[in-house]
Amino acid sequence: MTHDRSAGLVETARALADGTLTSRALVEQALERIETSQASLNAFRIVRTKAALAEAEAADAQLAAGVRKPLLGVPVAVKDDMDVAGEPTAFGCRGEFPAVTRDGEAVRRLRAAGAVIVGKTNTCEFGQWPFTEGPAFGATRNPWSPEHTPGGSSGGSAAAVAAGLVPAALGSDGAGSVRIPASWTHLVGIKPQRGRISTWPRGESFQGITVNGTLARTVADAALLLDAAAGNHALDPHRPPAVDASAAIGRDPGRLRIALALKPPFTALPARLRPEVRARVVELAEKLSGLGHTVEEADPPYGQIGLTFIPRATAGIAERVREAPFPALLDRRTRDAARLGGLLGGVPLRVARRAEAVLHRRIGGFFTAYDVVLAPTTAAPPPRIGAMLELGGLATDRAMIAACPYAWPWNVLGWPGVNVPAGFVGDGLPVGAQLLGPANSEPLLLSLAAQLEAELRWPEVWPEPRVGADSPAV
Repeated sequence: MTHDRSAGLVETARALADGTLTSRALVEQALERIETSQASLNAFRIVRTKAALAEAEAADAQLAAGVRKPLLGVPVAVKDDMDVAGEPTAFGCRGEFPAVTRDGEAVRRLRAAGAVIVGKTNTCEFGQWPFTEGPAFGATRNPWSPEHTPGGSSGGSAAAVAAGLVPAALGSDGAGSVRIPASWTHLVGIKPQRGRISTWPRGESFQGITVNGTLARTVADAALLLDAAAGNHALDPHRPPAVDASAAIGRDPGRLRIALALKPPFTALPARLRPEVRARVVELAEKLSGLGHTVEEADPPYGQIGLTFIPRATAGIAERVREAPFPALLDRRTRDAARLGGLLGGVPLRVARRAEAVLHRRIGGFFTAYDVVLAPTTAAPPPRIGAMLELGGLATDRAMIAACPYAWPWNVLGWPGVNVPAGFVGDGLPVGAQLLGPANSEPLLLSLAAQLEAELRWPEVWPEPRVGADSPAV
């Protein structure tokens, strides 16, 4: 029996528990879709064909014995910055990497929930850029338009979900790396509270700015994957109080005070919101107003928040470069960023880390007047494949900030944000908007996102199946 690619995580888990589907059949179909699309879409770095089929058979045996777990037998994918036992973790880098011996904590929890990991998805080198291209694996393409990037750095996960290869996937977000590809592929992307999904074996990833998050077509699916992956390793430094993300779906968020924040946060380089993207975000604001919320234009008091981001980001890259087994194969921009991180890794880094508490108080004060911030996820639609690949360091930074100036402040704060689809611009390119909240506000953001989804019905819109050498076969 062929399982419709449009069936999401919640629906698939229910069908497996009901016995109307087998995990073996589901995983076989997922692997076939991945194989068919790989030459053109190129979403995966590693496909775990043999291991995934064995895991599916084990799941079927458990299901037949009456065992029930939230994701028992469901195929999902994870980004190739996460450790999966028996597989290498290359994180977008060239070279032959050794297989790791144990799962990272997020993967361990997914397995404990019963999920079958079908593969590891492509990401750019150390997740630095909003595109998923590089000499290690080529270019990952956008299912909505193969000439365009799905974004980055969780572009492989986004492409895999948008094309229906898997119902949901894990990504990571250090400056928007879940939310940006979600916006550019018409998905829901959750960047949770820092520590919600463990980044162990790293207690902090990129000096605490990077968190693991979820990508799916629906809010309920993204929330279910979040609940399954959430939790901490005993040594995690960030251990937020537990939330039940799935319970927020369908809950009335109440009448909220929403700040529409259209001005890009301070950056040293220029950024301008494209009029066509602005129009989609304003339409979303009008929809929220029509649902009974109070919406007014107001920008959080970001101040010079960018000065606290750069030391953390570059020091994090420097840490990765020091550990890299093949440093000579790294992108010149990576090596330059690592050199800067070495210079900023002492006093500037300590100052940047201390500034977080001040920012929490100042921007937290904004949430006494507003419940949620609505902001563009990006300033522009997805760029073309190759547009940033060969640029120098400064030109890359300029292009990156021009396209993506909105997402990174919430990484400094460590607070939750959710990308929701905001429609399409130009020749059918997806764009998104962020719902941003204070600490541990995932349930509020998800109940609001689900309310929007019920009105806008974005999961019903799919990219056209494409078959051919230059376009994804999905």
